[in-house]
Amino acid sequence: MRWPWRIVGILAVALAAGLASRAPRAEEMTALARLLPSQSRLADAGGGIEIDLALSQGVPYRAFLLDAPPRLVLDFSEVSFGHDRPEALNGSEAVRALSWGVVRPGWSRLVAELDGPYRIASAEERVQGAAGAAIRLKLLPEEAGRFAERARAGPPPAARWTLPRAAVPSEAPMRRQTGDRPLVVVLDPGHGGIDPGAETATEKEADVVLAFARDLSETLRRAGMTVVLTRDGDTFVPLETRISVARAARADVFLSIHADSLAEGEATGATVYKLAATASDSASAKLAERHDRGDLLAGVDLSGQDDTVAAVLMDLARSETEPRADRLAATIAAELKRAGIKMHRHPIQEAGFSVLKSPDIPSLLLEIGFLSSEEDRARFADPVWRSVMQGAILTALQGWAVADAAEARLIRQ
Repeated sequence: MRWPWRIVGILAVALAAGLASRAPRAEEMTALARLLPSQSRLADAGGGIEIDLALSQGVPYRAFLLDAPPRLVLDFSEVSFGHDRPEALNGSEAVRALSWGVVRPGWSRLVAELDGPYRIASAEERVQGAAGAAIRLKLLPEEAGRFAERARAGPPPAARWTLPRAAVPSEAPMRRQTGDRPLVVVLDPGHGGIDPGAETATEKEADVVLAFARDLSETLRRAGMTVVLTRDGDTFVPLETRISVARAARADVFLSIHADSLAEGEATGATVYKLAATASDSASAKLAERHDRGDLLAGVDLSGQDDTVAAVLMDLARSETEPRADRLAATIAAELKRAGIKMHRHPIQEAGFSVLKSPDIPSLLLEIGFLSSEEDRARFADPVWRSVMQGAILTALQGWAVADAAEARLIRQ
């Protein structure tokens, strides 16, 4: 049997040893590697967890562990997981949640949330030519201290996993818009890639809000505004990166777009969310937990993201930004209502969404409706409703920008 070129699947067993992995030559890969669910499994065995993933062809991969909560992360270059739900593959009681999807262009990710600390006892990839390939891992319970030490190290390096270039710092500090240039609006379609958001039998929140954001961006651009999307495809974007995109664009407004799902209470119609230290009601609290948890389930380590001094400085910056965001929220809600858009009975609410925490950019989260509502799903599919709603958002942004610029000119004088 002729083996193709050798690649190394770097594994965080002790973050010191690499395990060899084989994949076909690039020119021999005639299609994207596919997961074969009927031949794959996650199961409890021998006091640990066995993971068998059958693929249509070999791929480079890496595996590592993260903590809080304990997670196994598998990165692949690149695998299509098809339309199967991750939970259908999970036969292990020790795996509390399983998710997969695109995590960045050219790379897919599978994340298994574990019920406690484990170590990667063994891992291998066997390439079987036309028969495909198999990736097998064995996890065994680990002492908590050793697990935490390994998990803190984060992902091991990999030659084919290139990091994004850091944003070039602005030469001058960000200044409030005064009406002398186009308004810069960053639209943030929620979720994406490995984090599909709310789901029905036929729709994913990530797809619904991306389509809406694309149409809205065209509406705003035709009106002369500068628009940047945090994602323009089915790709996972971490929460902190979404804020970084807005800062790099020197945004005047950051608008995150969602269409979530709630099983309890009234969950229909559009809702505008602004930042608060605590949620305004239990539903808002649940949504905040779900939105932020998307990063954890996608394998992003959120530890060490806070700093006491930085938090104080950001709070000072928010003392100016928060009233501006409040006025924008009121303006958008009023324009949506004036346009006849169905609104939640509490159209403006507060929540601790991470994407609203930029200290220097007025930021809002707009739930255009809820996938859990049959009425809202019908509205999402109605081009007339979408056009009316997007026109109302444009009118609100235009009106707010004029008043905001006038205030900025007075402050500068």
